Amino acid sequence: MSTTATHCPYCALQCAMTLDTGSVAAAAQGYPEVAARQFPTNRGGMCRKGWTSAELLADPARLTAPLLRGADGVFQEVSWETALDRMAAELRTAQERYGRDGVGIFGGGSLTNEKAYQLGKFARVALRTSRIDYNGRFCMSSAAAAANRSLGLDRGLPFPVTDLAAAHTVLLLGTNPAETMPPFVQHLEHARRHGGLVVVDPRRSATARLTDDDGGLHLQPTPGSDLVLLLGLAHVVLHEGLADTEYLEERSTGLASFLPSVSAWWPERVEQVTGVPAERIRRAARLLARQRAGTYVLTGRGVEQHVDGTDTATAAINLALLLGLPGREGSGWGTLTGQGNGQGGREHGQKADQLPGYRSIEDPSARAHVAGVWGVDPDELPGAGIPAVRMLTTLGTEGGVRCLWVNGSNVVVGAPDTHAVVRGLQALDFLVVGDLFLSETAEYADLVLPVPQWAEEEGTMTNLEGRVLRRRRAVDPPPGTRDELWIMAELARRLDAPGTFSPDPEEVFAELRRASAGGRADYSGIDWAALDAGAACHWPQPAGAAEGTPRVFLDRFGHPDGRAVLVPVRPRAAGRSVDPSPPAHRREPLHRPGTLTLVTGRWLEHYQSGNQTRRVPSLHEARPGAGLQIHPATAASLGIPDGAAVELTSARGRAVARAELSTDIRPDTVFLPFHYAGEQTANRLVSSAAVDPVSAMPEFKAGSVTVRAVTVRAVTVPAVDAEEAAR
Repeated sequence: MSTTATHCPYCALQCAMTLDTGSVAAAAQGYPEVAARQFPTNRGGMCRKGWTSAELLADPARLTAPLLRGADGVFQEVSWETALDRMAAELRTAQERYGRDGVGIFGGGSLTNEKAYQLGKFARVALRTSRIDYNGRFCMSSAAAAANRSLGLDRGLPFPVTDLAAAHTVLLLGTNPAETMPPFVQHLEHARRHGGLVVVDPRRSATARLTDDDGGLHLQPTPGSDLVLLLGLAHVVLHEGLADTEYLEERSTGLASFLPSVSAWWPERVEQVTGVPAERIRRAARLLARQRAGTYVLTGRGVEQHVDGTDTATAAINLALLLGLPGREGSGWGTLTGQGNGQGGREHGQKADQLPGYRSIEDPSARAHVAGVWGVDPDELPGAGIPAVRMLTTLGTEGGVRCLWVNGSNVVVGAPDTHAVVRGLQALDFLVVGDLFLSETAEYADLVLPVPQWAEEEGTMTNLEGRVLRRRRAVDPPPGTRDELWIMAELARRLDAPGTFSPDPEEVFAELRRASAGGRADYSGIDWAALDAGAACHWPQPAGAAEGTPRVFLDRFGHPDGRAVLVPVRPRAAGRSVDPSPPAHRREPLHRPGTLTLVTGRWLEHYQSGNQTRRVPSLHEARPGAGLQIHPATAASLGIPDGAAVELTSARGRAVARAELSTDIRPDTVFLPFHYAGEQTANRLVSSAAVDPVSAMPEFKAGSVTVRAVTVRAVTVPAVDAEEAAR
């Protein structure tokens, strides 16, 4: 059969599609013909990225042989035997010289569940290193930490996406699904028709524009003030008697200690800090409270990628709890996962402090269970590692990782303070990168391993609603590429690792099920054959359960007493607490006079670091370079005409872009997409020093920059300049 049912390789909506290799179109174009298929999450829709995703399968720039850097600094193709022998030798040498933690692994949120699971196992069993983390630390960590401490469980959406189709009120904070996952917007149409779409964003984004024509409300706060805005909404709910007191008494704890945390944040005070008019704050709170059933609170990276991101996500959960939303069918709180397997990728072991099944690596019973599945002594497993930012900022230093293996991530573009990341990569004794193409990170590698793409592999993914999906092979990978499971199995053999490392994804999934059994993310009852048959399998699904759990928390929350916790949170600005007492006090400015607030994010046409989408001709032509969204009044004051080349400078570095004048952004704010490399890399400007104390999330969304016009030449540099980065 020439048609394969699978899912899109990009965001966590995981739109369902078919790939037809036998059609006339496929024969003419040299890659499968893509068609959307009906599925609950995408309802037969896809965005531009999904429709063009198969073009990458025929890209001539694909890596098809291992590349080893010679003494002259030039890459040479080598055999897999040579590549893996050298890699194993370098791993051994680094650990003999620097100890077990001299070797590190950096993973990715787009790896299949099987690869994420086996990567964590490889680190802890074959290498016995604690130094493993992944790029989801830059994505979901704040929302995950907030959900765990408030609700006792982290699942992006604790309910099916389809529940939103009947919603009459939806609060969207810091998320722009109209561009980042367009098919999702179908589920918001009912709320929009009822005037109940409330969008919080400093930009008048495509999602914010859905509130036009009586579709709802757009609240446009200053970047970084979302926590204060949420406290103001909670204040109105409590002050006007809109809270669900019966629900709070029966299903939550902590109300008495929580109340003082919102008492000082009345709407007029919140207006001084956020810039959102007090009356609009009251109106939004009343909209949310008009009817419990059909009301949802959803967060995204815009409010989470801050030094107070965990507290902000917690404040959103607190608001939802005051309204009595979580744990009821037809209402709730959730967060929109970004990466394709951002949910499954953090559940099974590539996160620094977790074992499979979302278990804590410091829990003796969890260690015993997982070690039993792996066939090793629990005492031989390392403890918790360090988060991604710290791992990257200490590369090549004393006590830091000296030999690094990067899988499915492009840290030279995607990590904060990319100049420092490049210096760290250059300081390593040995760098290995597994990728489809010679990414900006792979250009610094000593060894590059070519791996398959999404349509060339088998496995499972977990989407934003906790539904486990089958990824199916539609075409054979190019000769010369090797699957990561096979690579790990071959390396484990060379390293004389205990236990077994299978190259077969179905076998690895069966082991993952056993390892997750009894954990918070329990996959033990999810059967590979059932997934192949199209069963709707939402975790947790314990062994023996006839079906999974599409809606968690209906009976109890994840804490031992079954109750949710109202967690008091306090706003912070520039690393210092905001004084909530005198109403005349404004939030302390984040910036020097003459500077602007930089917000980074996605464009419709591109995904993550752009290593894939920048290679698709139609997507590249639509958005060939970074554009800086800037208000016309701000641009005029700086002498910047529309389309002009501009330079952005922060304490960390500089980047260049083209000015795009728009009244859709606040005059004190600029927006820059993070998909581009070289001098257009937005994360050159982002600090790695300021991180959330709970989640270790960097401050991506409220940086301080200056902007000026420059020559056109400056925006044409295609890649990172190694000399400049080294300085």
